[in-house]
Amino acid sequence: MKKTILFLAALAVMTSCKNEPKSAPVIEKTPIEVVDGQFTPEIMHRLGKVSDPQVSPAGDKILYGVTYTDLALNKGQRHLFIMDIDGNNNRQLTHLPKSVSNARWIDDANIAFTMGGQIYVWNIVSGGAPVKVSDVEGGVEGFELSPDGTQVMYISQVQSAIRPTDDYPDMDKSTGRTITGLMYRHWDHFVETIPHTYIASFSMKGVGEGVDILDGAPYELPTLPFGGLEQLSWSPDGKSIAYSCRKLTGMDYAYSTNTDIYLYDIATKECKNLTEGMPGYDTDPLFSPDGKKIAWISMKRGGFEADKQRLFVVDVESGQKKELTVNYKYNVTSPVWKADGSGFYFTSLVNALQGIFEIDLDGNVRRITAEDAWFDFDGVQVAGDRFITTNRSMNRPNEIVSVSIVDGSFVQLTHENDEVLAKVKTGKIEERWITTVDNKKMHTWVVYPPDFDPNKKYPAILFCLGGPQGTISQGFSTRWNYKLMASQGYIVILPNRRGTTAFGQEWCDQISGDYIGKNMQDYLVSVKEMKKEPYVGKVAAVGASYGGYSIYYLAGIHKNTFSAFIAHAGIFNQEHMYMMTEELWFPHWDNGGAPWDNNPTANRHYSNSPHKLIKNWNTPILITHGELDYRVPVDQGMAAFNAAQMMGVPSKMLLFPDENHWILKPQNSIHWNRVFFDWLDQWCKE
Repeated sequence: MKKTILFLAALAVMTSCKNEPKSAPVIEKTPIEVVDGQFTPEIMHRLGKVSDPQVSPAGDKILYGVTYTDLALNKGQRHLFIMDIDGNNNRQLTHLPKSVSNARWIDDANIAFTMGGQIYVWNIVSGGAPVKVSDVEGGVEGFELSPDGTQVMYISQVQSAIRPTDDYPDMDKSTGRTITGLMYRHWDHFVETIPHTYIASFSMKGVGEGVDILDGAPYELPTLPFGGLEQLSWSPDGKSIAYSCRKLTGMDYAYSTNTDIYLYDIATKECKNLTEGMPGYDTDPLFSPDGKKIAWISMKRGGFEADKQRLFVVDVESGQKKELTVNYKYNVTSPVWKADGSGFYFTSLVNALQGIFEIDLDGNVRRITAEDAWFDFDGVQVAGDRFITTNRSMNRPNEIVSVSIVDGSFVQLTHENDEVLAKVKTGKIEERWITTVDNKKMHTWVVYPPDFDPNKKYPAILFCLGGPQGTISQGFSTRWNYKLMASQGYIVILPNRRGTTAFGQEWCDQISGDYIGKNMQDYLVSVKEMKKEPYVGKVAAVGASYGGYSIYYLAGIHKNTFSAFIAHAGIFNQEHMYMMTEELWFPHWDNGGAPWDNNPTANRHYSNSPHKLIKNWNTPILITHGELDYRVPVDQGMAAFNAAQMMGVPSKMLLFPDENHWILKPQNSIHWNRVFFDWLDQWCKE
């Protein structure tokens, strides 16, 4: 009976939602053709993208979303699905012409979600159409209900830039921007508005008037460009909120990573800084189940965005702080309190795999998922004696899984892409530990083409990681997809060189101030080692951001190691980059200071900028860039291309006026991939 009701409810949404124009297209799942087992950019983009599972209050259902992409329309739409906690009775709930996101349970019958920038509620048992309950000027970007469901905090934009009419009321047609300080643009936009978080009453009938937690102060809440509602936490009694905020503006903001954890009293509007004197990133606050403690993630060193992510706990009443991860050398991510407050579950990247762990209040750590489980697991929700989360590998995108808390074994609950991927040929993946020039062991993934034959010769791709801090783990991305590279007939070499984050802080720290040193040798050693294999032919090097810097630098020193290069959004001229990027703490730390700072690290760094080695370039290079990239501005790519042309180096440039640091729009991405593989095939395949 319940199944019939849910079907009728979905049908009602599909046919009766008064808030949506009937002519708008609904993007649904459609059959995907696979020819000769070949994995293509088109197939990659059309795979269903599973995200954000939410366990019902009773613990017997999972609500989640899937995004489907229409290549002709050049966009995707996200729909809601529901299934039993064991994966049975899986069915689609929404068939709407707009994406549905941020879906949350109100109770076991009702959910809330955002669509078109407003909050809707919907009884998924009794049926009917969703009801819009908010009317927030500027829209809602995300929300979180209080534990008792009577309040909501939501993110909305507020004006921050000076408008022409602010100075000259008669200049209502002027498009001029008046800028008086730094951080006037960020990531991919000029900063004309910033996010604030509001608190309002909430019911199935409507959302009340919002109260700005920052009371109009010129700070971001959550912090740009990637912060979300994970930076705020309701207290169990709904009377206070803990949040992370960098209360700085202008030049101070541009040079600082000093976010602090604040405790906000909703009734009195009083706010207390809980991490005064801690200069690094303090993020992801989380109230304990009894409300007496707050946990958060902290980086020790100010101005460094890739310091060790430590887990701290503070007693709300006394203010006493304690670090739990003194003896744990890896980063903590996505911590979740145990129900009895005795410790946490968290995720952590260890030796190139993101697993699930637990820690008690004395700092004792246990790995839950197996060391040989070649999957990356995301943050968990507890359902009885199991976790509900998502995981992925290099061979498939996210699916929802149920993980045993006792032994870490897992069962895949969703099978969104199984049918398509079963038709796609898959190559083997192996891990190697390669000896570096200073006799350390470097983890390296190697992905082989489908139907690999060791008696044949294959071209290879060295992938240079961005960051520079980060990790090559078991990820699956529509931007850099290793399965896709291998499917085009390439061996893919993936070194976790110096600067990667899953091998302890010493390995991570080494790259700062040494961009031109050991990590470059790590890349060359990995290629030298792979070239010992008789089946490795010509090798190309590719990379983005710091990976693009790596390409530009390797082009000047590689001595014919590589047959082709591809650089996306790469740093070419470090001196100019320092004065054109937005988050200045990043180059200031990693470069050893500004170009005018007279110290050994800065002098060495800037004197060896890739643009100063252009006279050594002699290898074909493809350069791509997004024109909305304000992290590594597009003139870096243009300068590299112009220099290559002046030197007579075979070169091509592909620019996207509507993309940022990442190429995201489906057709742009497919275009990028076609040019990418055409270039590699031209110079690396016999």
